[in-house]
Amino acid sequence: MKTDAFALRHIGPSENNLQHMLKTIGAETMDQLIFETIPNDIRLKSDLDLEPAMTEFEFSNHIKLLGDKNKMFQSYIGLGYNQAIIPAVIQRNVFENPGWYTAYTPYQAEIAQGRLEAILNFQTMVIELSGMEIANASLLDEGTAAAEAMALLFDIRSRDQKKNNVNKFFVSEEILPQTLSVLQTRSTPIGVELVIGNHEEFDFSEGFYGAILQYPGKYGQIHDYAGFIAKAKTKEIKVAVAADVLSLVKLTSPGEMGADVVLGTTQRFGIPLGYGGPHAAYFATKDEYKRSMPGRIIGVTVDTNGNRALRMALQTREQHIKRDKATSNICTAQVLLSVMAGMYAVFHGPKGLQYIANKVHTSATTLVNELEKLGLYQTNTAYFDTIVIKTEAAKVREIAEQNEVNFLYVDENTVSISLNETTSIADLNKIVSIFAQATGKQTSTISELQNGNQIPTNLERTSSFLQHDVFNKYHSETALMRYIKMLERKDLALNHSMISLGSCTMKLNAASEMLPLSMGQWNNIHPFAPLDQAQGYQEMLTKLEQQLNVITGFAGTTLQPNSGAQGEYAGLMVIRAYHQSRGDHHRNIALIPSSAHGTNPASAAMAGMKVVVTKTLENGNIDVEDLREKAILYSANLSCLMVTYPSTHGVFESAIKEITQLIHDNGGQVYMDGANMNAQVGLTNPATIGADVCHLNLHKTFAIPHGGGGPGVGPICVAPQLVPFLPTNPVIPTGGETAITAISSAPWGSALVCLISYGYICMLGAEGLKKSTEYAILNANYIKEKLNGHYDTLYSGEMGRAAHEMILECRPFKEKGIEVTDIAKRLMDYGFHAPTVSFPVAGTLMIEPTESENLEELDRFCDAMIAIRKEIESATIENPNNVLKNAPHTLMMVTADNWIYPYTREQAAFPLDYIAENKFWPTVRRADEAYGDRNLVCSCAPIEAYMEN
Repeated sequence: MKTDAFALRHIGPSENNLQHMLKTIGAETMDQLIFETIPNDIRLKSDLDLEPAMTEFEFSNHIKLLGDKNKMFQSYIGLGYNQAIIPAVIQRNVFENPGWYTAYTPYQAEIAQGRLEAILNFQTMVIELSGMEIANASLLDEGTAAAEAMALLFDIRSRDQKKNNVNKFFVSEEILPQTLSVLQTRSTPIGVELVIGNHEEFDFSEGFYGAILQYPGKYGQIHDYAGFIAKAKTKEIKVAVAADVLSLVKLTSPGEMGADVVLGTTQRFGIPLGYGGPHAAYFATKDEYKRSMPGRIIGVTVDTNGNRALRMALQTREQHIKRDKATSNICTAQVLLSVMAGMYAVFHGPKGLQYIANKVHTSATTLVNELEKLGLYQTNTAYFDTIVIKTEAAKVREIAEQNEVNFLYVDENTVSISLNETTSIADLNKIVSIFAQATGKQTSTISELQNGNQIPTNLERTSSFLQHDVFNKYHSETALMRYIKMLERKDLALNHSMISLGSCTMKLNAASEMLPLSMGQWNNIHPFAPLDQAQGYQEMLTKLEQQLNVITGFAGTTLQPNSGAQGEYAGLMVIRAYHQSRGDHHRNIALIPSSAHGTNPASAAMAGMKVVVTKTLENGNIDVEDLREKAILYSANLSCLMVTYPSTHGVFESAIKEITQLIHDNGGQVYMDGANMNAQVGLTNPATIGADVCHLNLHKTFAIPHGGGGPGVGPICVAPQLVPFLPTNPVIPTGGETAITAISSAPWGSALVCLISYGYICMLGAEGLKKSTEYAILNANYIKEKLNGHYDTLYSGEMGRAAHEMILECRPFKEKGIEVTDIAKRLMDYGFHAPTVSFPVAGTLMIEPTESENLEELDRFCDAMIAIRKEIESATIENPNNVLKNAPHTLMMVTADNWIYPYTREQAAFPLDYIAENKFWPTVRRADEAYGDRNLVCSCAPIEAYMEN
């Protein structure tokens, strides 16, 4: 046993298990299994050209040495990113806790009540600070949240505005530069015209449907927007406000000013800078716009017994339902980060937040007073934490960098300084000394913060916030630690059992990959720091891009997209730019198979493309003849094909090269959805099958944890002809020679968590990556064969094999009165999270075990599924009072004095022997989705207040 080989720790089945598993599936060798699974004409002819695998110990030393190349300057750059203090109790118990970071999106509400409560706290915090009526569970970052606001306001235009094609959107020149760049990217394809200008000079002329303002402005100036918003309303112009979340503790909320949407980032609520992310954006709006709201919403409902339960609300808003009619393709949230930000508010409470905000503001006023003694002129007439100094910027910069301090240098005569929660009196003295040296003057020493207020009286916050108990009772570390643990116990995560979600790839998130995220050399770098201060990051990110190029067979990569859906959009926008560079502006048809993921048509629509759906055959494969007919029919305007490979049905289609050639022959490009890349790495790749671009879910194939529904990273890798169009950033240029504008706010997206995928690839190496893919395919086929005779597999390859996942047919069980949902809920009683329910085929389960699950866990899962199959046989449609329909069974239910069910308590809670050793109790019975949507409650207010009369 080679104990220092990371692959040994990552891959679940041992070498000793291999022959047993191969015998079960009827294969002599692993090579035979792979031959029978993957078409031979797309197999790689050589191993991946990657450096030899590191041991975990070698990687630990490597990443520390690499991190030491990052210079730890104090950063006062601002522009939406401010250093924050991560409370240690939150860092240890949430950020570094697999009970929180390995959980999945809360589709199965009954075993996600802890996480749902934590997100509800976050939503409550956002609603009350913003002054709005409803908030979502978070978005990806501030720039993309602003773009979602622009799209939402466009979607809810009045009938007359739509009829008259009112399409202008005003953007204040105070907006953050990265936000503007994202707005520019997102506006053009959907037909929105941006008009950038001074809000004080805006003439409210005809043709505008919306506006966005920054509060405070990008360099710290606070404006009273109440008059602007009131005047906009008279012209049917709706207003979004991007607001600094900490400033809202002291400032009148945008909601009180009449805003229609309020958005921003919660990074400064206890989230590390991380060179740009991941960070949870917030998004709040009016209740009347809830059905157009992007992303997840967590709502309150009741369970079967009428007890309070939480779940994801209003799911019919999603792109999976609306597809190409959707206004957003966002299908996730930044859950782990929003949980941390919400816990920050819980830990500090309203008084603690006021203390922090007051300290930040008083630090700024104290600094201004001292700088004025040096004869320096501060230009902001009202400010919260950011000041603007008129001076010789180059001289200040030279001295500041010698003292390891970063300011924002607006122009040659202007320096902006954005203070934060970490700023101490010693820091203020260092800042003053830098300016004193630059001006050649002596200065006195600051000994204490000086009382001062530069917030106009009419903009001082008077309304209360965070009055609910949860924000006022957990202020000691002991209390918060226990609260966090209480919530954690209500959630089933990978640290308890396998989560076999098809298309979601819930694999091991190794501790050695995760540890660097807590290192200050990595998590405390500002995304707009000069490149020479981030050499460790630059080396790591460049190397990761190169590794992904090798794995995909492509020529270039951008890490900027910070979700899979955003990767889809980025890939399509790059294809769009490629066609336009050739004068083919008319190429706007996207062919998408009917089996495609719901984000595919939504992304295409957002990229300004017209979706044409192609048929699939009964065996689940793409109907090549229908595709050929449509490719030829639309050849003059064909932009691309969007294809998932292996298919969404878990099969390597042998016609894939014919399919991609067909698209190329008709002038299109091929976009490959990388959701199923875990079945390709080391065995085949997107370039080999003929694709031109793919996105990769680093939170799937490359081991970034799902974090309860986020973070995600969705980089795109592209063929040579698309490299010039990879996206840039307005502050730190990135991308190709003729780059499109920004896809997300930060130059390298969620750079911090890219360390995880970098570690994953470095420690597995070419051999380990290939072996991981082989075992993912082995594990899937093992489950398929173990369940054969109990459940039918809906689709198989030409030689009877599944890829890395398979779809189980559950629709015939309706004859027994059993729906696929009943199976999903019953699995909770067996200690398992359900596989993917009713996707891509309604009434089915899609199972993906990944390579990380060992044989014992696979057998436990199969035993559970077989036991459930026997329970289905005992069910009748006439008598729904059975163990499946009543599932899940809670502890309260099983221990109640009154037992009214025709089966035993043991059958309900302990149907198999292994369960007693590690019993997981669902917190609530089935959540009532319809009730929750009829009585929508998305904050911590008591449910009684919303009950129907």
